[in-house]
Amino acid sequence: MRFFQIVCLSLALTLGNAGITTFAQNGNNYFLHTVSRGQSLYSIANMYHVSIDDIVRLNPGSDKQIRVGEALKIPQANSSSSSKNGRFHTIQAGETLYQLTVKYNISAQAICDANPGLSASNFRVGQVISIPTESVTDPVTPLAPAQSSTPSTTQKGWKEMHKVERKETIFSICQEYGITQEDLLALNPELKNGKLKKGMFIFIPYPKSSQPAATPTPTMDQTPSNEELFKQSKTASKSLRTIQAAVMLPFTASGSIKPEEQTRMVEYYEGFLIAVDSLKRQGVSVDLYTYDTKGSTNVISSILNKPEMKNMDIIFGPVHTSNIEPLANFAERNKIRLVVPFAPKVDQVFNNPMVYQINTPQSYFYSEAYDHFLRKFSKARIIFVDPANGDKEKNEFINGLKSELKDNRVDFKQIQLSSEIAPERIIAAMDTLRENIFIPTSGRSSALTRILPQLTNVLRSHPHFDMHLFGYPEWQTYTQEHLASFYELDTYFYSSFYTNNLFPEAVRFTQSYRRWYSKDMANTFPKYGMLGFDTGYFFLKGLSQQGNKFEENLDKVSVTPIQTGFKFERVNNWGGFINRKVFFVHLTKNYELIKLDFE
Repeated sequence: MRFFQIVCLSLALTLGNAGITTFAQNGNNYFLHTVSRGQSLYSIANMYHVSIDDIVRLNPGSDKQIRVGEALKIPQANSSSSSKNGRFHTIQAGETLYQLTVKYNISAQAICDANPGLSASNFRVGQVISIPTESVTDPVTPLAPAQSSTPSTTQKGWKEMHKVERKETIFSICQEYGITQEDLLALNPELKNGKLKKGMFIFIPYPKSSQPAATPTPTMDQTPSNEELFKQSKTASKSLRTIQAAVMLPFTASGSIKPEEQTRMVEYYEGFLIAVDSLKRQGVSVDLYTYDTKGSTNVISSILNKPEMKNMDIIFGPVHTSNIEPLANFAERNKIRLVVPFAPKVDQVFNNPMVYQINTPQSYFYSEAYDHFLRKFSKARIIFVDPANGDKEKNEFINGLKSELKDNRVDFKQIQLSSEIAPERIIAAMDTLRENIFIPTSGRSSALTRILPQLTNVLRSHPHFDMHLFGYPEWQTYTQEHLASFYELDTYFYSSFYTNNLFPEAVRFTQSYRRWYSKDMANTFPKYGMLGFDTGYFFLKGLSQQGNKFEENLDKVSVTPIQTGFKFERVNNWGGFINRKVFFVHLTKNYELIKLDFE
């Protein structure tokens, strides 16, 4: 008997805690966000319109570290802080899209419009979605909760749900239920275009002569599934016969635009024009509008007032972070894609579904590099090498990588090198029976000048040692000083920009660029002419292939970039896209250059 009482008490406590957890996920004060790879407190705070301090207050210790898969309590922001987000909701076990329309008194179409990244396939527990402030004219009656069969007194106005069958019309449905077309359209405003689709659900109002005693609860047969509601909310596929594209960049040097930046923008545009020409020869029609923003927000505003701008399918620009907001707001209002090619910090991407950020945010960039590193080197001995002057320039990257290695139980050591260090100290840090990866804690050329001779001396004395060097994107600009050592040490570095000048695509583009402009591209990282070609070609080719379904079919855009990798993912269900493409470049002992893709 006592055992039975203990079991009952345990069950009661378990159920009680489950109830508390469910409430906590969508309480009046906060909801739960599950941390994804690459997210930082900064990006999470931006997407929910709260401060980092607000998050830390509810999650003590999160300012030190957050981990992938961790659930953070996020305070519900004041709805006045955002004109389009009323609140955020974490999807619970067993919840459906229909139930959310009931809970928040809003149409499925409004929820789908506010969350373009949401679909029937990813509508799952733990996903956070934006609930817009827009509400339907007549509230929807909820599914009655298990503990009560009494509907809310505020939920009224419709009798039942009707699933449209083939060949049915608005007139035939009104005849069937004895109602007027005006009453049906008032309750289903989306039908005012006169189009009914088979399988869609519509609400049937009470006849005016009838007064309902109580609003009935719909049966399970009447309740639409997630698949049906998402299908009903989809827009029809539409091709783009002629793509309307605008480039908005600072081509004129001014107070805020330095001559070298002006040169880079011109080179980017020159590469972009080669992409447009290449596509036109393939039959892709593009109307291109080019504007000089002079780096001024006022100039950008005057350009956006031009009547043709509202008809654009896509805009490329601007350069400076301070110029992004007015352009992003315009793009969102008019449903125009905005490609930001250069800025590393684009806060608007976390809440604007029309924004594409090419330059990967640092936390996402590092996260991808860590993931690839673990997949490639999880069985190796990792050795971090401090240069003699204690340069900590790559602290954030190194600390993050060490944390990932610890979490995955990967062995690593750290040594500090000085000009007098004996080779034995390097060997002592190694595991001479397996692969060893040396990672300098600085990416500077001056640090490599001190480190590389010592590592190569050890390798020459012990050629059977399995030694590799691992480093940073900027190393691809050090070819004059360190290229021979890179090959000898079988070097890897991570990057999202890279081209081998011997690749056929790179050779063809370089020849075309020289033929078009009678000059060579500047020796920069990245090469801006190639960046202009890659971004122009990817987006314009994708729009020509996919039309208005471009966002749904990003993975089907088949192009071979010359320099820039593309792997776009939405940052959340209501925001835009960031480029998460990171690859490794391998300079082998056989003097080969190999680009390693990780899919």
